[in-house]
Amino acid sequence: MLKDILRKAYDEKPLDVNDVKQILMASQGEQQHEVFHLARELRERYFGNKIFSYGFVYYSTHCRNKCNFCYYRRGNKEAPRYRKLKSDIVGIAWDLARSGVHLIDLTMGEDPYFLAYPEKLVDIVKEVYDVTKLPIMISPGVVEPQVLSSLKKAGAVWYALYQETYDQELFAKLRYRQSYNKRLRLKKIAKDLGYLVEEGLMTGFGDTLGQRAESILSMESIHPSQVRTMTFVPQKGTPMEGKIINNNRNELLMIAAMRLCYPDKLIPASLDVEGLVGLKDRLNAGANVITSLIPPEEGLAGVSQSKLDINNGSRSLIQVLPMVEECGLRLGTQEEYQNFIYTEEQCMVTL
Repeated sequence: MLKDILRKAYDEKPLDVNDVKQILMASQGEQQHEVFHLARELRERYFGNKIFSYGFVYYSTHCRNKCNFCYYRRGNKEAPRYRKLKSDIVGIAWDLARSGVHLIDLTMGEDPYFLAYPEKLVDIVKEVYDVTKLPIMISPGVVEPQVLSSLKKAGAVWYALYQETYDQELFAKLRYRQSYNKRLRLKKIAKDLGYLVEEGLMTGFGDTLGQRAESILSMESIHPSQVRTMTFVPQKGTPMEGKIINNNRNELLMIAAMRLCYPDKLIPASLDVEGLVGLKDRLNAGANVITSLIPPEEGLAGVSQSKLDINNGSRSLIQVLPMVEECGLRLGTQEEYQNFIYTEEQCMVTL
């Protein structure tokens, strides 16, 4: 019975795959209300009413990979291509810092240029940190461990590398000719180097209920400090272009299930799927970080939605704050965010 499972989650007893399946199957109406209510209650247990915000700088859309779901896959002539100069990246990061975000998320495709000259990545991270003094999340894709080490010394705190699914056959269909195990192993190496790690899943591309439940529980194997999920958005010019667009039901229930499984971790509400209009649903499902805040008129793209709400300024902090308040939440202080990082780093020492 769902009520028994929610009682286990409330008491923070471990959930098994059948429990998570029941949560993900919660029907509209009373059952979903109970799931989302508990997710918010557990969020409040660890975080009170505070949430955090991340500025997103997608500084290179070039990529060596041919992921079947990704707009920026190598060879897709539909995708906009750019590689920002270091001075532009630092300037954008500075503007985001002044707007009040808690973290700068520096993301790129697996750009062959930066992979050939990793010292340029290190310079970017170092200068962004020197100028903003904010925690930095890096998402450079699969890089050599020594590059990860150098980026850590330059000021990176977080490493984000999404598996998208923990089903290896499904992974092979999504990430064309890429190593499932190498990707997983690199996150464990990052933990050993002292990084906080963000793991991410995708849904709505043909994944089954069982695969979603197994993946949510399997994320624990890398001891993530932040877990996320996003709905698949079909992209023009890709092999998965013709897939039917899904609503956000699976994503919202996965956010709630993640909160029930990982009550003390950060869980993003991304603006990159539905823009500002989808923010409230994700916060009410238990998320506590607003991600993909992108400054307008800087020529930057999103990942799942390359243009949505960017140039009209709707992905700026000032635009999202009224909705945050409508949800009974507030933006945490920088000190509160640093306290979370410190606590997670102390937990790593004891693992």
